[in-house]
Amino acid sequence: MKKLVRENIENINPYKPGKPIEEVQRELGLKEITKLASNENPLGVSPKAVEAMRKSLGEVNRYPDGNSFYLRDKLARKLNIKPANIVFGNGSNEIIELSVKAFLYEHEQAIMSSPDFLIFKLAVLQEAGKPREVSLDNFYCNLKGILEAVCDKTKMVFIANPNNPVGTYIKEKGLEDFLNKLPEGIVVVLDEAYYEFARDAEGYPDSLRFLERPNVIILRTFSKAYGLSGLRLGYGLANEGLITALNKARQPFNVNYLAQAAGYAALDDDEFLQKTLKINEEGKIFIYSELNEMGLDYIPSATNFIMFNVKREADAVFQEMLKAGVIVRSMASYKLNSWIRVTVGTKDENQRFVDALRKVVKGEKL
Repeated sequence: MKKLVRENIENINPYKPGKPIEEVQRELGLKEITKLASNENPLGVSPKAVEAMRKSLGEVNRYPDGNSFYLRDKLARKLNIKPANIVFGNGSNEIIELSVKAFLYEHEQAIMSSPDFLIFKLAVLQEAGKPREVSLDNFYCNLKGILEAVCDKTKMVFIANPNNPVGTYIKEKGLEDFLNKLPEGIVVVLDEAYYEFARDAEGYPDSLRFLERPNVIILRTFSKAYGLSGLRLGYGLANEGLITALNKARQPFNVNYLAQAAGYAALDDDEFLQKTLKINEEGKIFIYSELNEMGLDYIPSATNFIMFNVKREADAVFQEMLKAGVIVRSMASYKLNSWIRVTVGTKDENQRFVDALRKVVKGEKL
């Protein structure tokens, strides 16, 4: 009897997202939950985006603009690039998948860091490609190791900059040198999901400089700094040839009507964006200080999350924090068995996280 499921699909371990608030409430019977697991914006949604969605609700009986014309035009003007350099996706995750569909043949190799964003590996496996993981070097992307891993079967390289789940980043000179040394014919997907948080970090690349290279795709998203995670809106930036290929691989109405309206309005709400960045920086300083007091090592982050070492089994700490109504993210699935990742929240959320963690570290009853 023929197998119904393709072997490459059958062997995949699915991505496990952070626990939703409702699930924790059901399981533990808790009324107050602080979710700091999925790097969401703790301030919520841009008021301008909310108003735009309200005005658009009466039109959702219509299919959305398949080319996201107005959103594309506005973003192009904001970035000072051509609309033809932009493709939109149902989250930047979709563009990762579209990239693999468009450029990777079965059994060709795609290189990525370990750890790095898990969707890179899953997208490659879904298309029967061969992922090749290169370990980070002291928690930084090992560009030299990636170059050494390139072989005649290598077709793609995925780099999250900053890295998720670690939070470190590659500086511009290092990235440019890497791109110059990479053999021709290899597509580089540069995932900048945390761009807004990292862009002012010392030496962070102005990746638009690489836009006209024949092999570079830059990914960004409205999910993080703009607070539109639930609408799934991301975009890719590349030369026109790569964008044409990605458009051929995508579905015609992949970005919904409300997401386009919200994204268009969010681009105008600089006040919300600046408030988001300010509260994030203040929150990181506070959490760093508290982790130092507890004697816990952490990785300085260019994002809206912090990864730290609890010096014991991360899954057990995750469960203890859940009992206190605080959802964090165990890094055990990344083979970082004593590490936890926490999203930077509001002042009150950060305090609740710290209070719970301090008790867990001391072994006190919650």
